[in-house]
Amino acid sequence: MITLSVNGDTHSLDIDADMPLLWALRDILGLTGTKYGCGIAVCGACTVHVDGAPVPACITPVESVQGKAITTIEKVSSPVTEAVQNAWEQHDVVQCGYCQSGQIMSAIALLENNPQPDDAAINDAMRGNLCRCHTYVRIREAIHSAARTLADKGGVA
Repeated sequence: MITLSVNGDTHSLDIDADMPLLWALRDILGLTGTKYGCGIAVCGACTVHVDGAPVPACITPVESVQGKAITTIEKVSSPVTEAVQNAWEQHDVVQCGYCQSGQIMSAIALLENNPQPDDAAINDAMRGNLCRCHTYVRIREAIHSAARTLADKGGVA
């Protein structure tokens, strides 16, 4: 049995210890917001937070995240999350939308650790996320916009 803490709930699952977290989330728990893109951790579509850090779920064995807090796009919630989601809408970031859950999860993790990133910090934090529609300029603008919004509200809470 593998015990996972996902979105604040504890799940005891009868699955192989080496099953990728992505499949446990999508196929076993029904949390389909985390996407399958490449299966080799180069596209970022499967990004989730593990103890607050962005992690590629497609190559992360479930046994390695037992006892850790796993958060998916379905339940990520904070002032940073709200700022990022609003900025995504304001800057029309999404085209096809496939990569966006991973992009948003990475952007949230960045702003929670670096509330005023420069372009280099954004590029570094987001380099593991590929966008098929190539909206990188809008993604960067949205992250800067979310950072300004958070600064105007007194910073990250």
